[in-house]
Amino acid sequence: MTLDIKRPEGVEAHVGIIGGSGIYDPGALEDPVEVRLHTPYGEPSDFIAVGKLGGVRVAFLPRHGRGHRIPPHMINYRANLWALKTLGVKWVLSVSAVGSLREDYKPGDLVVPDQFIDMTKNRRYTFFDGPVTVHVSMADPFCGDLSGKVYDTARNLGYSTHYGGTYICIEGPRFSTRAESRVWKEVFKADIIGMTLVPEVNLACELEMCYSTLAMVTDYDVWAEHPVTAGEVERIMKSNVEKARNIITRLVPRLAGDPDPEECSCCNALKHAVV
Repeated sequence: MTLDIKRPEGVEAHVGIIGGSGIYDPGALEDPVEVRLHTPYGEPSDFIAVGKLGGVRVAFLPRHGRGHRIPPHMINYRANLWALKTLGVKWVLSVSAVGSLREDYKPGDLVVPDQFIDMTKNRRYTFFDGPVTVHVSMADPFCGDLSGKVYDTARNLGYSTHYGGTYICIEGPRFSTRAESRVWKEVFKADIIGMTLVPEVNLACELEMCYSTLAMVTDYDVWAEHPVTAGEVERIMKSNVEKARNIITRLVPRLAGDPDPEECSCCNALKHAVV
């Protein structure tokens, strides 16, 4: 099964970076050009900046748009992922801010999750609305190869980073009640909480792109009796943004090659998914 994706002439990228809260510009890209792509699903969140980093072509897209204009439940995830695919992207790194559901996942820590729980309610989860029906496997939703590279890069930079963990994705834009937060932590046994992973990860899988998340802990969710001030969250956000940019700078050159099907099945996700 293949999708009819037409690449624009004269512009392409090998790695896609989706910037979350606080990350609205491409940073160290060389000679970036801004591209506005039109997709069958509407407009992406913003212009996509395409340039080079360490000799690798990179496409950067701010998930919420510059200035954080688009709330989580209104993001056009299908347009965003389709646009990256049309540019030729093979690897997708998603950077997102999350809350912690564990004492040992502290504000300022980084997490590379390996599972998720979907508690969203009103999103478009697939490119296949019929007449073709597709059931992609999400048993292991993140690219193990890419996630390992993300984790190694972060650890080598000396950052407190956790490999593995369950990301529970809620609809937003509101935060959880205390009762909900306790359910996520004590009943569902989730580790971090955010609002943007789903359906981004689903759609990347359907497009056979290798996808991983670098989750940046900004605070504890409301299950914890840890009063958090706006000033403290802002300080941690700034520190996390700097860490994310350093990781991206070191990581991207490691992604110059194509994904290895022996290491990750992402690039063949549709092979056995069509009914």
